[in-house]
Amino acid sequence: MLSRKTSLLSQLIHDNNNKTKKNKSKTTKPHIKKPKFFHKIQSQAQSEALEEGFSIKSSASSHTHGVQPLGNLFLSSSSFNSRNPGLGNLCTLSDEQILDLFALLGAKDLGVVASVSKAFYVFCNHEPLWRNLVLENFKGGFLFNGYWKSTYVNAVCPDFDLCSVGCFKVRDFYSDYLFQSWLCANLEMKFEWLERDNIERRRGISVEEFVLDFEELNRPALLEGCLDRWGALDKWKDRDYLMRVCGDVGFSVGPVEMKLGDYFGYSDSVKEERPLYLFDPKFVEKVPVLGSDYEVPEYFREDLFSLLGSERPDFRWVIIGPAGSGSSFHIDPNSTSAWNAVIKGSKKWVLFPPDVVPPGVHPSPDGTEVACPVSIIEWFMNFYGATKEWKKRPVECVCKAGEVIFVPNGWWHLVINLEESIAITQNYVSRRNLLNVLDFLKRPNASELVSGTRDRVNLYDKLRNAIEASFPGTIDQLTIKAEEKARQNKSSFWDAVTDSKVGAFKFSF
Repeated sequence: MLSRKTSLLSQLIHDNNNKTKKNKSKTTKPHIKKPKFFHKIQSQAQSEALEEGFSIKSSASSHTHGVQPLGNLFLSSSSFNSRNPGLGNLCTLSDEQILDLFALLGAKDLGVVASVSKAFYVFCNHEPLWRNLVLENFKGGFLFNGYWKSTYVNAVCPDFDLCSVGCFKVRDFYSDYLFQSWLCANLEMKFEWLERDNIERRRGISVEEFVLDFEELNRPALLEGCLDRWGALDKWKDRDYLMRVCGDVGFSVGPVEMKLGDYFGYSDSVKEERPLYLFDPKFVEKVPVLGSDYEVPEYFREDLFSLLGSERPDFRWVIIGPAGSGSSFHIDPNSTSAWNAVIKGSKKWVLFPPDVVPPGVHPSPDGTEVACPVSIIEWFMNFYGATKEWKKRPVECVCKAGEVIFVPNGWWHLVINLEESIAITQNYVSRRNLLNVLDFLKRPNASELVSGTRDRVNLYDKLRNAIEASFPGTIDQLTIKAEEKARQNKSSFWDAVTDSKVGAFKFSF
């Protein structure tokens, strides 16, 4: 298997060597863009409070192989990085490129390569490599035991005790990329990341008030008290109840399906940068009793996609995840609006309006792809602070159990669980966002943009025909109303946004 990668590897080394030669005359040291706090970390960062308010979780263990941030190399008296001589000719490749190459290897090959040098040993034991191997080889049929490599070994050789072999720390090994993966998994959320709470909160408003104040203006809201009659608020906090009614049913967790009990076993012990998230669109079909434990809040009951019956795109999900899990910046599918109800735990939300792309996020021109930091914590570390100076600052809140957040169509949003959380979310189409949805569905590249359905090409015609049949003239009326509203040229909602509630939120881990 190793020989099949020779040409690719040679080309990468050749390309990197050429870049090095071209840049050598310009500078003696390559410019390395790193989070600024990396240069301030002193020796054993994992056992100390980091500067600038960063702190490590009390439950965090030290980095398994002793990897240190690259900034520590500049503070070292030896200026020796064991990474480079240990990699030989591969040292010209970036850490990301090396890991991309090693991701092509199977478990046996990784074991062989790990014995070449201490540097290879560190890279070959990078946990995400073994996570991919577990998910590819065992799908959801694995029992997580705290580390992905040992989980793989135990699945293949149950009688082999990997802990008896142990692992060793490599001295003078510096890598921002490898260290940051560990850091993001073990960093506490800073208070300043949680304190801003500028979303409008409402309790007991009528449907008409919600439509006029939020849906019509396409502005977010946090609604309190509208889940009080949900059976799920009490029942779903009991794991035994959930595991009993779900039995051996498999739920979507990343690229695999897992039994709920197995997923809880994973989420209880996982400490990684991007925890797997249970996010299942068919939970009611799989376990009908779960559907009887909740009802759609009255504000969101007009859903024109329901006219399509079984042909409608995916629209409802149960969401379960440990602290640190969540969703990085995205816009909800098919230009729909959404509501998200927290049943257990709490979630931090950051939202940007459709015309403001969040810092660090790079959507493709056609909207089919979005490039953003690999983890949510990385975004907070490197980009959150910049939003304080923006004229159009994000809308933020912490949504707690029993509360519902309304996410208008087209809004960018990021969500991170502050503790183990369970939630239900649904996407819907009301008359207020119908024209946006229809425009989205008829785009030239709709076959690439539309999601959650097998028939992406004909969804526009199906929805439009269903609406005309059930509500004749509605689309024409909405079009006329939208044209009149555009002529009025009302002032932006953002001119009125203030941070009057900053400091109002207090949270204790």
